[in-house]
Amino acid sequence: MEKGDLGGKVAIVTGSATGIGAAVAEGLARRGANIVVNFTRSETEAQATAEAIRAAGSDVRVVQGDVSSDDDCRRIAKEAMDAWGRIDILVNNAGTTKFVDHADLDGLNAEDFTRIYAVNVIGPFQMIRACLAPLRASKAGAVVNISSIAGVAGIGSSVAYAASKGALNTMTYSLARALAPEIRVNAVCPGYVDTNWFVKQFGKERAEKISEAEGKRNPLHLVADGTEIAKTVLFFAGPESANITGETLLSDGGMHLALAGARR
Repeated sequence: MEKGDLGGKVAIVTGSATGIGAAVAEGLARRGANIVVNFTRSETEAQATAEAIRAAGSDVRVVQGDVSSDDDCRRIAKEAMDAWGRIDILVNNAGTTKFVDHADLDGLNAEDFTRIYAVNVIGPFQMIRACLAPLRASKAGAVVNISSIAGVAGIGSSVAYAASKGALNTMTYSLARALAPEIRVNAVCPGYVDTNWFVKQFGKERAEKISEAEGKRNPLHLVADGTEIAKTVLFFAGPESANITGETLLSDGGMHLALAGARR
């Protein structure tokens, strides 16, 4: 797609300081969109993402906010409206989890479920609601939810995480129906994604071993990074997918084909 096809558009990308979110924000900027970069704690990384957006020739605002807070969601949307007077694209990327083996039912409690659902399900709902009027006014509003293969196959970091992503997929279907025809709502469901998040969680050596093992698990023997997943997100955000809504698309190297009897 030629650079500039999103010129004049405005995009909000939640959780866009690092990883998939940063790659999406930078990709949208290279196509001409002005960007709201949102972060919760990683301000230094968010500012670095903002610099990359400016280098791509787009305008940017950096906004701290936790999407589990409705007030923060409304403030994030207001920042975009105050800066540019419109919102055309919303990418719900912010997410959280807790690593607990699926068989360890005592490893999760109600508070864990509440926090994970607050960020992974309620947060996207609140962001969509906060951006609803300008997305409708755009006449070609696009919402892209960053889900996971966990929500399709019941795998991943914990039962709570998988359940939250399953809920996000269901919400994608519901809102795609409810918000049409002015707004399209789709979801991208990555498999394993090699980002610095795993290094922070497990340390460099173990993260490298996880990446190597995950690459061997999927039929394509590929290890995706944030930039690879961003390609699918940009497809859903742009005009080339104008005929698509209510889709949950796996971007997982074919991992779902190798999951018969799998357990994580």
